[in-house]
Amino acid sequence: MNPRSGRLLRKGRLKDKMTDAAASFTSSLEFDRRIFEADLQCNMAHTTMLKEQDIISPEDADKILGALQKLEAEGVDALDLDPSVEDIHMAVENYVTHEIGEVAGFMHTAKSRNDQVATDLRLVLKYEVEEIQDDLLRFIGVILDMADNHRETVMVGYTHLQHAQPTTFAHHLLSYANAIKRDYQRLKDAYQRIDMSPLGSAALTTTSFKIDREMTQKLLGFGSVMDNSIDAVSSRDFMAETVFSLALLGSTLTKICEEMILWSTYEFGMVEISDEFSSTSSIMPQKKNPDVAEIARAKTATLYGELMAILTILKALPQSYNRDLQEVTPHLWNAVDTAHSMLNITREMLSSIDFKKERALKLAKANFSTATELADLMVKEKRMPFRLAHQIVGRTVTTALENGLEPEEIDSKILDKISEEVTGESLDLDDELVRKALDPSEVIKTRKVVGGPSPEIVADAILKLRGFIEAESSGNV
Repeated sequence: MNPRSGRLLRKGRLKDKMTDAAASFTSSLEFDRRIFEADLQCNMAHTTMLKEQDIISPEDADKILGALQKLEAEGVDALDLDPSVEDIHMAVENYVTHEIGEVAGFMHTAKSRNDQVATDLRLVLKYEVEEIQDDLLRFIGVILDMADNHRETVMVGYTHLQHAQPTTFAHHLLSYANAIKRDYQRLKDAYQRIDMSPLGSAALTTTSFKIDREMTQKLLGFGSVMDNSIDAVSSRDFMAETVFSLALLGSTLTKICEEMILWSTYEFGMVEISDEFSSTSSIMPQKKNPDVAEIARAKTATLYGELMAILTILKALPQSYNRDLQEVTPHLWNAVDTAHSMLNITREMLSSIDFKKERALKLAKANFSTATELADLMVKEKRMPFRLAHQIVGRTVTTALENGLEPEEIDSKILDKISEEVTGESLDLDDELVRKALDPSEVIKTRKVVGGPSPEIVADAILKLRGFIEAESSGNV
């Protein structure tokens, strides 16, 4: 490959070439492969626009486009990617120059590497975000399928990792689905800031050539043209915003992984993760370790780290383009790849679990997770202030634990005794009402408020989320 155009780039202002160490230090070729196809699209759109605007001749434009199409067919390995070439843009220009001669130089008319790289990055990131969005919708769908099968599967819900109130596994799964929905919406919102064309901004003040920025915007599929050329070449906030959204997605995923790790322990015993997502010990033959969930949990730190690295690089940079911006890119792609792999492996792992219904029901019946409903019963039946009911039930639980009584052994007589100690009066509650108030399955059925765990409400929530997936998939939202 003839690197002549690379030499010509330095020949005008600079006398000497870079040292090998300096060339290697400043080169972006290691991670530029990712924007190769976008760079070709950018050059093709720009050349087509130059042709249509009569800025370069149709003959020269067609030669350039022909060489770019040939390179597109051959792939990135057809390029000379020696570090002395600096970046993918010069490597592509060198290739075209080798194919058609100095006519290739017209390709760079009214265009700088500043607006070109900004355009390339946005093109690739748009594609990456779209892929992640598709997989987020797929994950929500998987969760909804699981929830449909567990609308009446009773389990205990936790606060402070202590038994709190009875719920269903379906209701708990929908907490994941709604969190992932917000992750999707954050990325969708960030996408609007990605989907803007910087092309035509040139180095920072556009050009005196009569270019048509709207034409290249449409050829490249962007939603709009960036309004300020200085901002267009120097802004990388869209990267930071995307990685922030991915970091929050990582937080959602790590919560799921953490619960699968906890619930698969002997102490919880509510979940068994499939063998395909587990390992064993090198010394303890009885072990089944949740390795995939643990690695996914740890990789969230990578997302946080990449976000902090990007924000630190961007901090206090003067307008407009600075070479520092080159160093943002590898952090962006590492965050994108990490988040995407975490997303897919967590989806596959979660869908593989065996949820232990009997164990979950046993835990829900133990340790007085229905105590709130018992207090509510006193409020409803006796018009008692909730704080007073709270006191009576709290003392009842303490008495039961001290005497080894299970929740189902609590009856109206025990409640009357405690109430007389607290208020001086008995409650005279119906035993059947007390029984239902202490039965997790019965309690769940009463939770018919929007967002609650009753099977009917959960069914409605599933239907609503399926509608969201369908609308997003068809582009109607």
